[in-house]
Amino acid sequence: MKTVDPQRHAERMAHKQKIMNERIARADKEQGVLLVLTGPGKGKSSSGFGMLARALGHGMKAGVVQFIKGKFQTGEEAFFRQQPSVDYHVMGEGYTWDTQDRDKDVQAAEAAWEVARGMLRDPAVDLVLLDELNIALRHGYLDLDRVLDDLQARPAMQHVVVTGRHAPEALIELADTVTEMRVVKHAFKEQGIKAQKGIEL
Repeated sequence: MKTVDPQRHAERMAHKQKIMNERIARADKEQGVLLVLTGPGKGKSSSGFGMLARALGHGMKAGVVQFIKGKFQTGEEAFFRQQPSVDYHVMGEGYTWDTQDRDKDVQAAEAAWEVARGMLRDPAVDLVLLDELNIALRHGYLDLDRVLDDLQARPAMQHVVVTGRHAPEALIELADTVTEMRVVKHAFKEQGIKAQKGIEL
């Protein structure tokens, strides 16, 4: 272990604390935040559902619309459907390579967006999770301009989390916070380990 002078460490941390306290003091805005979780790495939906759990811990009301997933049961669905403050909708037809029916996928995405629009117009809904919306946008199942307009027109204090690979540039520009997850290693690709309950399902 590297030897660190305790006095120098304390001085550095005191300096950092001063900077952070000044930044926190300047951050005085309070508003709904649009977050986009994208990239090829694992954990985009998991992060979104983590924020959903955090919101519930604060007594907030939430809505979930899943755009692609739908052909298999997941732990998050089993858990969050039991929460009275969550309006949960699984609207997808499954992965695009499984459905192989573009018209059906478009219809499912359109129906899902109508449910999402209802949530985005309701000031009583504090957080909306739009899981795998980026996939629907990438495949052109939904009109991007319409989606952006609806996101911008939502209630001022409503938070929205959008997940999925390949977030469109216009959505990234509109978002307040964007995280891109990358792959370092993945059990499926590296070792052929199938999706595991509690991890992927």
